[in-house]
Amino acid sequence: MDPTNTLCPNPECPARGQIGQGNIGVHSIKERRYICHVCHKTFAETEGMMFYRLHKARDLVTTVVTLLAHGCPVQAIVAAFGLDERTVSDWPERAGGHCQSVHEHLVEQPLDLGHVQADELRVKGASSGWPWP
Repeated sequence: MDPTNTLCPNPECPARGQIGQGNIGVHSIKERRYICHVCHKTFAETEGMMFYRLHKARDLVTTVVTLLAHGCPVQAIVAAFGLDERTVSDWPERAGGHCQSVHEHLVEQPLDLGHVQADELRVKGASSGWPWP
């Protein structure tokens, strides 16, 4: 457990989003929980991740989601790993939701670009309704 690479998930915390500032500490190694020294809230190591509150190994979940992404049938995964069909069907939804959150946070943020290529200008212009030949 490395608290220097963790941030506080509490939306009301003044230190939310700060990484490596010394505001996060280990609350319980056994339970894999952290504590924010600013708002004094504790949280699980996996909070905010697709693995949050899952009772299966991360490697298994990752393997199953990868197999599903490559087109492996749910019934084959259920038979091979002894999992419930509803569980297997839920994992890609969790993964997709987490990926969407990461994409919104990292990619869809407004950026101050000093240099933009012409093809990017065309996409931005076309989406705003400019007339293009």
